[in-house]
Amino acid sequence: MKILITGAKGMVGTALAANLYNIKENKNTTRSAVSIDEIYEYDIHSTQEELEFYCSNADFVFHLAGVNRPKQPSEFMEGNFGFSDLLLNTLKKYCNRAGIMLASSIQAALTGRYQNSDYGKSKLAGEELFFRYGKETGAKVAVYRFPNLMGHSRPNYNSAVSTFCYSIANQLPYTVHDRAVKLELLYIDDLVEAMFDLLEGKEQHCEYPAEGEVIDGILYDGLTPREAANGRYCYVSDTYKATLGEIVDLLEHFQKFPVSLMIPHLPSGSFAKKLYSLYLTYLPKERMFFDFTMNPDARGSFTELLKTKSYGQVSVNVSRPGITKGEHWHNSKWELFIVVSGHGLIRQRRIGTNEIAEFEVSAERLQAVYMIPGWTHSIVNLSETEDLVTIIWANEMFDAARPDTFRELV
Repeated sequence: MKILITGAKGMVGTALAANLYNIKENKNTTRSAVSIDEIYEYDIHSTQEELEFYCSNADFVFHLAGVNRPKQPSEFMEGNFGFSDLLLNTLKKYCNRAGIMLASSIQAALTGRYQNSDYGKSKLAGEELFFRYGKETGAKVAVYRFPNLMGHSRPNYNSAVSTFCYSIANQLPYTVHDRAVKLELLYIDDLVEAMFDLLEGKEQHCEYPAEGEVIDGILYDGLTPREAANGRYCYVSDTYKATLGEIVDLLEHFQKFPVSLMIPHLPSGSFAKKLYSLYLTYLPKERMFFDFTMNPDARGSFTELLKTKSYGQVSVNVSRPGITKGEHWHNSKWELFIVVSGHGLIRQRRIGTNEIAEFEVSAERLQAVYMIPGWTHSIVNLSETEDLVTIIWANEMFDAARPDTFRELV
């Protein structure tokens, strides 16, 4: 399959092209039904000759090119409708009935706050052009009305999320005019996966009920898709709704991580998890690393690495040659000790008894040893020359007010 991407240097085009190359080069083997021979990247600096060649050879077209921040409103129609017309006529010229996808916008609904949108009017005109083209040629046409897209794009341009990510990651001032404004957001990776579904013929179809229309007890706003197997439009169902206030609060929380070491709650598939990934792409080089606060003494050092509200914390303990550490017990707290460098002995004794458990540990065989509640425990560096390095996971964060740690020799 030979694939043409228009607008290949934009946010969506860049991400889509990179991931199509992953399939082409067998780096991504999850899409066995898609075989890619060539990827044609067309953008604003491409020539008419290149467009002619691409249109004469392409087996599928992702039409992502468009204008969203013109100097004059008239440029919306010229860029979004005019180039679409040129693209389709070039395909017709070579009798190429390749399938084609159009990246439209929810603003094309021309309802609610978008009812007077010049951008929306140009997108709607482009949609109708594509639907007519499909009827005329028999080519498969897939029109997507995307909501706000969430991916790495230019800040202070047309994405509030990108602007906030950039400003907070770079510790720059920013303004939220109305924290209550709610956005519907589509994450770039979910969009790319939906494009792969389209190539495999597994796209989701929908219709857009009119504003105020009630179907199956649901009141529609003209912007929300309703799944329909034979729907005129295609859509990506994995979108998120969040207010500007919620977005900046999460980003501020992310920014504090190098100091707090507190990992936010990031459930699989959640908006927070995807926003954190996007936020990291805006970190400047000088903030792509951070130092830990070490607690050194003559015995070695102890350093907290990561903390979570629900799943405890991770630390690293360094013991000098011959040193014994620990010699304490907990009521409810429990830990896992994992030696990653050196050779040591973990000893535990049940409180109030002489019952002992011993475990010789080494980096040559990685093992996790439970520190059991009610058992006092210690770890001894058996080496005379090398440090003993132990990763420690505790089931709860350390709380100085309630340490649940009591000194007692094993």
